[in-house]
Amino acid sequence: MSEKMMYAVRYHEFGGADVLMLEQAPRPEPQAGEVLVRVRAAGVLPVDWKIRKGLFPIPVTFPSIPGTSFAGIVEDWGVGVNGYQKGQAVFGRSTNGTYAEYTTVSTESIALMPQSMSFEEAATLTGGASTAWRAVTDAGVKAGDHVLIHGAAGGVGLFAVQFAKWKGAYVIGTAGPANQDFIRSIGVDEAVDYTRDSFEEVAQAVDFVLDTIGGDTLERSWSVLKRGGVLISIVGRPPLEKGKEFGIRVLPSGLATSQDLADIASLIDQGMVRTFVQQVYPIREVRQAHERSEIGHGRGRIVLQISGDTYSSP
Repeated sequence: MSEKMMYAVRYHEFGGADVLMLEQAPRPEPQAGEVLVRVRAAGVLPVDWKIRKGLFPIPVTFPSIPGTSFAGIVEDWGVGVNGYQKGQAVFGRSTNGTYAEYTTVSTESIALMPQSMSFEEAATLTGGASTAWRAVTDAGVKAGDHVLIHGAAGGVGLFAVQFAKWKGAYVIGTAGPANQDFIRSIGVDEAVDYTRDSFEEVAQAVDFVLDTIGGDTLERSWSVLKRGGVLISIVGRPPLEKGKEFGIRVLPSGLATSQDLADIASLIDQGMVRTFVQQVYPIREVRQAHERSEIGHGRGRIVLQISGDTYSSP
């Protein structure tokens, strides 16, 4: 029997966006506990191009299919999978690459898609809403807490703002001048223009800082946390020793469960949370999508449209 094939974006070596190639690849087969999904849209996360450049400390087997975030349609499943039917719309996180017509994913990492969302919108949730959900939950954010969210207009930050507000927190958010009105519209109580103002002058004795920027922003954030406060960075590794010195809990960025994703979907369908798609690229323009992601400073998430596209070289 001939091997089933699909179109996928792959790269055969580390490098710039020009190493991304749209080519035919073997279609994956779902193993025990896995679902086969026909991908309709894939989120372009900053970690995708960092891995492509060899900047992220994880092993990579070439050729490699980028991407972890997706939204798509259930096509098939492996042994031991219950509760899913062919044709259901799902979203989640795959470790097998999502810039492809098909991907396989553990049932622990997917959930039914919010009914009120398009595939492109749902592709922004994993690595965005899921990361923010775990951060706000793990930090124990509660009503009355003061929270500082760096990069409040970004793919993670915009969800963290909304989840913290849903918990009843007072939210301070940083963003560039073009996104000041936007972050206020999603719930930020005090908006800080990082190009003009110092967040230290606004945020003092806060209960929780979510850092999505790293570098100097992360270093300066220690001083605004109260003793007993929580610091989570999704781009750096704050030293635990310094946390002990300041009396601050330093927590890692956690991965969402299937139940977490279902809870997020419920909030979205209730109208409590919304997303923002920065730009949608067809899969053949994957190089442009990565180049745009590398620029940063955008609002929301960049998305690749997978199905229904004309497959040709980037």
